[in-house]
Amino acid sequence: MILAAGRGTRMRPLTDHTPKPLLPVGGQPLLFHHLERAAEAGFREVVINLAHLGAMIRAAVGDGSAFGLAVRYSDEGDQALETGGGIARALPLLGREPFVVLNGDVWCDCPLGALSLSPGDLAHLVLVDNPAQHPQGDFHLDASGRMQFDGAHRLTFAGLGVYHPALFDSAPAGAFPLAPLLRAAMADGRVGGTHHRGVWVDVGTPERLRALDRALRDQTPR
Repeated sequence: MILAAGRGTRMRPLTDHTPKPLLPVGGQPLLFHHLERAAEAGFREVVINLAHLGAMIRAAVGDGSAFGLAVRYSDEGDQALETGGGIARALPLLGREPFVVLNGDVWCDCPLGALSLSPGDLAHLVLVDNPAQHPQGDFHLDASGRMQFDGAHRLTFAGLGVYHPALFDSAPAGAFPLAPLLRAAMADGRVGGTHHRGVWVDVGTPERLRALDRALRDQTPR
């Protein structure tokens, strides 16, 4: 699943008339890079959630056949349901097996096809070193690869993870964040993690978008 329903407020005015996942970077929309990487990793089915200017995303991607994929859409209407609510809304399209979720506004070279859940886990998160704009981090990853909400050394959630549908069994209706469900699963010892030390960019502002565009055009992402 690719999360593409956000308003992209920090990207304004670029996102006033173009949904954030369709902003160009490296010669094509950011979303197209994600779809190409999903296909290269062996995925054949992708769900994209929609809200702000969602019709433009649907028109640009279509049924996904141009990428070697079957793409389906979870339309959230005019108001996005936040990360947790958006995933929960899409569960009927995602099926009963674990699935990978990627934020549509990040760039990460972590191999999508290498991600999996350990037996009994409800989630597996990819973490990265804390960027300058988020120095406090999000979660602690212990030496055994288990995730903790609290810890001395916190890393930043990369916006990439694997989830079991059962993670959402107690989810509320409507819009809600994902973090409370993850915290509860961490408290039960059912969340694993990976510290990714490769390329990761939070493409959240026009400045970072331009920097990534320059790097991709130079074929040296940083």
